[in-house]
Amino acid sequence: MIDWTPIVFVTFKALVLATGMFFAIKWHYDQGKKDKDKAKQNRAVLRASGKVIAIFGLLLLSLGLVTFIFVRMLGLELAFS
Repeated sequence: MIDWTPIVFVTFKALVLATGMFFAIKWHYDQGKKDKDKAKQNRAVLRASGKVIAIFGLLLLSLGLVTFIFVRMLGLELAFS
């Protein structure tokens, strides 16, 4: 039987972090909308946050791949059954 606790907590943590990230970006975007002169800054903030999210995703994918390769080199069991 699979242990459900890590699945639930990791899913909850991912949802909380994603929600926090969304509202942080939205807040910065809305603050910039208050002043019409800051339109360039809004685009820069959104572009920068998109870059950060993309880099984070690539780093996460890379870490997973490196971990998978390292586990395979050590000969550890990867089956879920």
